[in-house]
Amino acid sequence: GGEISQELINSGKIELYQNPRLNRYLNRIGSKLAKVGDRPNLKYQFSIVDSEEINAFATMGGFIYIHTGLMKAASNEAELASVVAHEIGHVTGRHSVKQMRAAAIRQGILTATGLDEKEAVQIGVNIALSLPHSRQHEYQADELGLAMLIKAGYAPGAMIDFMRKLQHHIAHDLFRRL
Repeated sequence: GGEISQELINSGKIELYQNPRLNRYLNRIGSKLAKVGDRPNLKYQFSIVDSEEINAFATMGGFIYIHTGLMKAASNEAELASVVAHEIGHVTGRHSVKQMRAAAIRQGILTATGLDEKEAVQIGVNIALSLPHSRQHEYQADELGLAMLIKAGYAPGAMIDFMRKLQHHIAHDLFRRL
């Protein structure tokens, strides 16, 4: 996970947003959620990506990335926390690991001796930026995230509110492109 994170940054595929106050805010939310999640001993790292996209993603090892556009779209802390919880859900469900294994098998590069470290990092970067999770993984991340949201004391309705907002954004974007 650490190597994938470093490659994302070094390759210029993401640019981190350097605002100490906003980074502390995100880390406070993420830490509060992670403590009540299924893998509380994992050392999570929460980072803000400088991008107007309404997006977020996670890589293995507990690396969670939230775009500035998503942070602006969230009306309140609970809505933002719902997205962070969902991404932690992907980590606790080990979804990236499962996708990496499947991608390596498809590409024929997973052998009896394992997977070359450089190839593994490249697959991990590709998964983080471009491969969607399966519908099953998304549902599981929603379930895990909702449980964390409730245990951490956030209003569970915030997850539904933010999902509605995302649906509206997607529909608006689609019509704009037509």
